[in-house]
Amino acid sequence: MAMIISASTDFREAARRRLPPFLFHYLDGGAYAEHTLRANIEDLGHIRLRQRVLRDVSAISMQTQLLGDACNLPLALAPIGLGGMFARRGETQVARAARKAGIPYIVSTVSLCPLEEIVAASQGGDIWFQLYVLKDRGFMKAMLERALALGVSKLVFTVDMPAPGARYRDRHSGMSGDGAGLRRIWQAIRKPGWAFDVGLMGQPHDLGNVSAYLGRHISLEDYIGWLGENFDPSVDWKDLEWIRSFWPGKMIIKGILDKEDALDAVRFGADGIVVSNHGGRQLDSVPSSAYALPDIAEAVDRRLVVLADSGVRTGLDVLKLLALGAQGVLLGRAYIYALAAGGGGGVTHLLDLIERELRTAMTLSGVTALADVTPDMLVWR
Repeated sequence: MAMIISASTDFREAARRRLPPFLFHYLDGGAYAEHTLRANIEDLGHIRLRQRVLRDVSAISMQTQLLGDACNLPLALAPIGLGGMFARRGETQVARAARKAGIPYIVSTVSLCPLEEIVAASQGGDIWFQLYVLKDRGFMKAMLERALALGVSKLVFTVDMPAPGARYRDRHSGMSGDGAGLRRIWQAIRKPGWAFDVGLMGQPHDLGNVSAYLGRHISLEDYIGWLGENFDPSVDWKDLEWIRSFWPGKMIIKGILDKEDALDAVRFGADGIVVSNHGGRQLDSVPSSAYALPDIAEAVDRRLVVLADSGVRTGLDVLKLLALGAQGVLLGRAYIYALAAGGGGGVTHLLDLIERELRTAMTLSGVTALADVTPDMLVWR
């Protein structure tokens, strides 16, 4: 029986029903015992807002600017690896939904579809590119040259992944480990809708950006091994200086959880940071983004743009992160659940729901513009 999607949180269950378990748990899981994964959601839930009345909230505006670009909502869609495995050529569908909503889409280094295909599908949408620090510096430089040639002007540099986190669910589910290939085939057979739409019609299944550079197919079977072999634990600020020496666009550093690192980003001259714990997928038992954000926002004092992600599922969550000091919010798992459940139309439906939730939350909080969303809206105990 098809689910009735009435809330932004409904898409998770719809995705679970449609996806093979190895893909659902790859998307849904976190590192170690997943304490931080849960804290991201729970800490946002514990934040209390002031409800204000008789404030004339008849005209609500959610328009803003993120790093110089006008956006209809204070949102961007975060980079998610293997997005094309959740719906047929999934990243292209996300790009079209983002353009329709008037918000940026940040393409992952390890997207299934190559950047060229995604930019073409976006038809002039606002595309940013996310890059990891990899041992193959030639790949990094070539990838950024491709991005520039396609008109991409914003680089999101992920710095919290010098090595992949310990994600035990991936071994339990069949995403990785001995015999995983046979397990994935068996799971796909039991999900015929996904098997036809993505497994058959969504090919090729490879890392489009990496394959284009190496000139050979990098399959799902090679994905985890390739990541482990190519992430670089030696990365430091000198590597970012090297990138900046030939990258003329904006640079946003993603994966900041400590105010001292945020101040280092200010001194480096970054245009923005993303307060993030990688959705609880890297080091477990670190603070949630909601917990870390206020100190970081206060420390940088608007000397750069502060974005935040991790645990965001609703428009109410968006309002809370803005009140804690973010100037924009990245959606991650939430939109991939929607993509898996309903393709690009599911992403559009999710963004419509979040827009309505945010509008209602602003109305009941007594604010009419994002500039009025401040820590004064919160109830502190």
